Parts: sequence; C-alpha cells; structure tokens
Amino acid sequence: MAKRIAVLTSGGDAPGMNAAIRSVVRCGLSRGWVTYGVYSGFKGLISGTIEQLTTRDVGGVIQRGGTLLGSARCEEFKTVDGRELALRNLNQKGIEALVVIGGNGSQTGSYELNKMGFPVVGIASTIDNDLVGSDITIGVDTALNIALEAIDRLKVTASSHQRAFIIEVMGRKCGYIALMSGIAGGAEAITLPEVKTDPEELAVTLRAAYEHGKSHALIVAAEGAEYNAAKLTEYFYANKERLGFSIRSTILGHVQRGGTPSAYDRILASKFGLGAVEAIEREEYGVLVGIKGNQVLTTPLEEIAGKTKQLDPAVIQLAKTLD
Repeated sequence: MAKRIAVLTSGGDAPGMNAAIRSVVRCGLSRGWVTYGVYSGFKGLISGTIEQLTTRDVGGVIQRGGTLLGSARCEEFKTVDGRELALRNLNQKGIEALVVIGGNGSQTGSYELNKMGFPVVGIASTIDNDLVGSDITIGVDTALNIALEAIDRLKVTASSHQRAFIIEVMGRKCGYIALMSGIAGGAEAITLPEVKTDPEELAVTLRAAYEHGKSHALIVAAEGAEYNAAKLTEYFYANKERLGFSIRSTILGHVQRGGTPSAYDRILASKFGLGAVEAIEREEYGVLVGIKGNQVLTTPLEEIAGKTKQLDPAVIQLAKTLD
C-alpha cells in the first residue's frame, strides 16, 4: 500500500515556501506515495482541511512568494485537546507522516505532535534566520535582497537632499536582517534587539558624518530594537539642531516577506523538500531539515524547540568596525 504523507506551512510566510511544498509533493509522488496538503497550518489540522495534492496542483508555484497552503495562528493547537483532534483528522485520512514548513513556533508545534507519537519532519523556514539547526533558512536571502534594494534606493534620495534616513526592517526578536542588510548597505549605524543602543552615540555618529562632508547618513533599525524607527525619530527630532542632516524614516514592514523568491531560496527550499522526503523514507522522525556547512542535514526537534539562534558576535563586531 502506498505511503501517505501530508505537508503544511505555519507561522509567518517566507519566500520559497511554495518551492518547498512543490518539492515535498513531487519527491513523494516520485516514490509512488500519496501526498496531501493541509490548508491554514495547524488550524487546518484541527478543522480537517486536508486535501490530496497532485503534481499539477503544485505546477507553476516555484516562483510565487507566500504559501499556496496558507498559514494561520492557532491557539487551540497549543492544547492537548487541540493536538488530539489534529491527530484524529490525520489518522482518518490514513496519513503516516507530516512535513511542517516553518520557524521557531511552528517547529515547537512539530515537536509536541511528534511527542504524542505521530511521525513529523520539520523544514527550516523563517526570514529571521533565528532557527537552531540550520545555518540559513528559507526566505532569508530574498528578504535580505529586498531590504538591500530599498536601502540602495533610499541612499540615492538621501544624497539628493542631504538627509539621514532611518530604515526599519523586520526582526521583532532577532536582528539578523538588520545586521546583514546594514553591513551590505553601508549603514552608519545598526540597532538590534540583542544589543543595547545609546541614542546619543548615534547622534554623534550622524553629526560626524555631516561634518566630514557626507551627503547622506543611514541607520538600519530592527523593528524589535529598543530604538526602532519611531523611537529614533522621536529622539533625533528633539536634538535636530545638532545633527546637521534632516531626518526621515521609512518602515519596510511586510514587503520583505512578499517578494518573488530568489534563485537561492528556490534551490534551498527544493533541497529541503527532498531532505524531508528522504528522512521519511528512512523513518527518521522528530527532526528538522536544515543546512550546515553546505550540507542538508537533520537535527532532533528536541534540540530546537523553545530555542533561538543567537547572532554571531564576530559579525556584530564587524558591523561596528565598518560603521
């Protein structure tokens, strides 16, 4: 009898999720398995919104951002009763293994379901790149390139008007996007949730840039930093006479999630999809598929659940050196 597997996406959408869904489905079908899609994440498991997927159903999606299966928050899944209902729906369909594409919260859900005895394999997908078990996750490359393009464009208009721009990027608890896009974009300063910021030091930095004849200045702020765009703008406006530059702020927000996935994210997601199917094939469950040292590997979910990958201190120091 053909093996039956299902795939869902959970948490914030990330460019490349559709490529991962496509890979799971087609790699499963190539083995003669029956593949299902769960709509609206863990919420769909509880409501039983589970439908069979064919190779045609995932045709023409590799270049699309977002997730064709949809995603939703589900407080009910955090309860034992909610997870038992999800298991009942999976068992009614005869599904033997589940692939969960998502980040920290999603993989914590995967771990809880696996602890209840259901075979689960996770795929690392979050633009924050804060998931333990993978050097880089699906969506990061695209989100960084979108942020960098915005930074490059804003530097042009900033130079035209001798302005300092504060650009806020996504990163409520993790400053990875801010750190990397700030380095790549040549920012004068970067604010992160992980590092305490002295706004007076930033004001001195802006004044120094102005006095050295720079035509613009740039600060990249993570949304979760103590001094995000709103807080920095408030502080700088109260001290604008000392800065030299006029101040403007731009919040990129969810535009970073919705981009067409880059070539790197499409390939990474396709590799992760294959890795998940191969893990199921060898009956290796309760693991996350990620990449380490350019190799697709698995990490036990118990080593991932409830943990957050920290920023590399050497890269933080590099950013300070390059300011």
